[in-house]
Amino acid sequence: MRRGLFPGRFQPPHWGHVHAIREILREMDEVVVVIGSAQFNYILKDPFTAGERIWMLREALREGGVDLSRVVVIPVPNVENNLEWLGRVRSLAPPFHVVYTGNPYVALLFREAGYEVKQQPMYQREIYSSTRVRELMLRGDPRWEELVPRSVAAVIKAVGGPERLKTAALGEAEPHKW
Repeated sequence: MRRGLFPGRFQPPHWGHVHAIREILREMDEVVVVIGSAQFNYILKDPFTAGERIWMLREALREGGVDLSRVVVIPVPNVENNLEWLGRVRSLAPPFHVVYTGNPYVALLFREAGYEVKQQPMYQREIYSSTRVRELMLRGDPRWEELVPRSVAAVIKAVGGPERLKTAALGEAEPHKW
């Protein structure tokens, strides 16, 4: 069985992620999706919990017609030492053969560890980006909902995502005075 690895933060998952996973599954029997920065949540860059991101991603893939039996999703926390992070990925993920990433640094880490690395299939990157989704939410612009599957928008609304993001922005704009 050929298995690919697809790491990302998925803050939140959008149509570009669904497209990338579909494309990976054209080459691989299975894809292991790494939910990175799993320990971060309720902050501007990482507003959603690992569990919420797994939930959103599964709903997005289901809505996108992806066979979920071919997808393994694992959360992996970040650590300061990148080689230690690589070791965590290897210990938490089932064996994989190819790494798909658009991040040059992640590509370097895996390539130096002996893995084949391929450019993540990008789908209209100028439109579909988690950063853009979060920026639109923060501004109260409803167009963010066009960038994610309906199921993801429903989960984001159910967990109070736009309000959480606005609160995080307020908290990060002011220094803490404990």
